[in-house]
Amino acid sequence: MQESAHQPRHRSDGFAPRSVRHLPVGDGHELYVESVGRPGGLPAVYLHGGPGSGCQAEHRRLFDPVRFHAVLFDQRGAGRSRPRGECTANTLAHLIADLELIRAEFGFERWLVVGGSWGSTLALAYAEAHPARVTGLVLRATFLGTREELQTAFCNTLPQFYPALNHDFLTLLSAEERLAPLDAYWRRILDPDPAIHGPAAWAWHDTERTLSEHIPARTRLDLNALPSYRDRPPTPLLEAHYFQNDCFLRPGQLLAEAGRLADIPGVIVQGRYDLLCPPATARTLTRAWRGAELRVIHAAGHSLFDSGVREAVVQGIDDLASADQLANWPDHDGPRTTYC
Repeated sequence: MQESAHQPRHRSDGFAPRSVRHLPVGDGHELYVESVGRPGGLPAVYLHGGPGSGCQAEHRRLFDPVRFHAVLFDQRGAGRSRPRGECTANTLAHLIADLELIRAEFGFERWLVVGGSWGSTLALAYAEAHPARVTGLVLRATFLGTREELQTAFCNTLPQFYPALNHDFLTLLSAEERLAPLDAYWRRILDPDPAIHGPAAWAWHDTERTLSEHIPARTRLDLNALPSYRDRPPTPLLEAHYFQNDCFLRPGQLLAEAGRLADIPGVIVQGRYDLLCPPATARTLTRAWRGAELRVIHAAGHSLFDSGVREAVVQGIDDLASADQLANWPDHDGPRTTYC
């Protein structure tokens, strides 16, 4: 799920990439991979959202460059990875294998895994597949990759909070398509005809952006402009590909296999007013993953850049990076929740 476009600007001091490359991972895919920090620092990796958005310069600033050696990369088909928007050989299993290839490429035995929204989905799936490779997890805006979560966001939350936008969202569809609007949108976005996929992709993109922003800049679609759109942004394309395939997960898989996270400490940062990934999902995860601490940010929604969210993610990273805390992360009998 996409990030908000509103991001703070900073000087480029100390956070420029140490290395940048395109890493071949097979199937014709080459991943854009960069690292930041110092060799010998604590290994970490950042997983961007979407699927399909890509890592950003601001994500480097989550990691103290003196303390960490962090890797950021654009997932298959996303950002600066090549070929852009490619759905072939692009599944959750491929992304997990890519993570293992990148880890080995940097010579890391284990690493701290950080991800938000779709990045939290990938982080959980990777940690459950390779728990011995993960020192800790810092998640933001928990998304478990289920049809139910998408149905709630776009078919329940959207009409309740933005009824006019919901009207616009459905206007693009036929009466029959409105009976199953998510499937209709994904079919349209994946359609090879630009006259079909362009308007649908941008309508999805703009609607999702409104849901992702605590105080959205726009709350309506420009229905007059949509028919003229022919290009297709990569995030809706890859989202449609993944969501149409249930994110390549079995029903309830991430919760069912949360027991594999038992020895992994975690911090979950959650905006109180996140309309895409609501607090109930994060709470459910903490009940299945006993080593996680849920940290709720009151005046925030979905975005990393909402007030207090970025700071809480940085604090979570620093807390888990402490050797003492990694060794002595407290056991507890139930979910722990703190409020900021």
